[in-house]
Amino acid sequence: MARQVSLVPGPVTGLCVGTKNQYCVPGFSMKLREMVDVPPWEWPESAHETLLTAVRDRKALHGDRLVAAELAGDMAVIDDELAEALLAVTEAADENVDLRCQAAISLGPALEAADIDGFDDPDDLVIGEETFRRIQETLQRLHEDAEVPKEVRRHTLEASVRAPQEWHREAVRRAYDSGDTEWRRTAVFCMRAFPGFDDRILEALESEDVGTEIQAVLAAAAFELQKAWPHIEALIGSEQTDKELLLAAIEAVAALRPAEAGEVLADLATSDDEDIVEAVQEAMGLPIFDGETLH
Repeated sequence: MARQVSLVPGPVTGLCVGTKNQYCVPGFSMKLREMVDVPPWEWPESAHETLLTAVRDRKALHGDRLVAAELAGDMAVIDDELAEALLAVTEAADENVDLRCQAAISLGPALEAADIDGFDDPDDLVIGEETFRRIQETLQRLHEDAEVPKEVRRHTLEASVRAPQEWHREAVRRAYDSGDTEWRRTAVFCMRAFPGFDDRILEALESEDVGTEIQAVLAAAAFELQKAWPHIEALIGSEQTDKELLLAAIEAVAALRPAEAGEVLADLATSDDEDIVEAVQEAMGLPIFDGETLH
């Protein structure tokens, strides 16, 4: 669906930040390591408090806080209290930039859930309406403040488009037209949240920046842009295609030509790379065997 703007599977995702699987992060506490090693539904009852404490504690080691900020965005634990803690970090000018970026991105899933589900049923609330509005207002203010570091501004845009607002379209256009590679990458990433950017998405497919091209491939898939098919097909058939770009192209095959997926992806189905094989199986709608279970 076009509204789903996650870059890769996982609880929280952005273009520039992601530490969940980096066990070498300095200061990785045992409690956080145990949480990283298991799926969220197996987290201990103390998970919420562990994450909240780590996110808030400025005396904690940076690596612990960075991982905690990422895990805190998971829908298994996020609530008003954690969202407010993440927002406080995002907003704090004296916090580390990469921590601010991760905190911003971690707010995205809760924003999207609240935007889709609304606030009518108290039993289904992820975050309350007051918190939702405060997050939206703060992310917009930070994005529009030229004094805020560029990476933080990029990530506030990436997170906030999970709940689209009127100001986003102009912000995305401005980012794309800036000529800056990183801003353009963010813009194409955000285009998956809005119809009407087809020409820019198709143009971005020809970008010399692999990151931007990946975002364009995923955006083309989100909106089923058939004009992108020759480019996607060429990526699938080339042995020179970057792996991450290839994985995105495989995903796009399923969206653009599902009936042809088996034929188009046949050669990749026997790849020595497990990630590629799994992506092909998903694109073809096949069960995935991970050595222990089918999923």
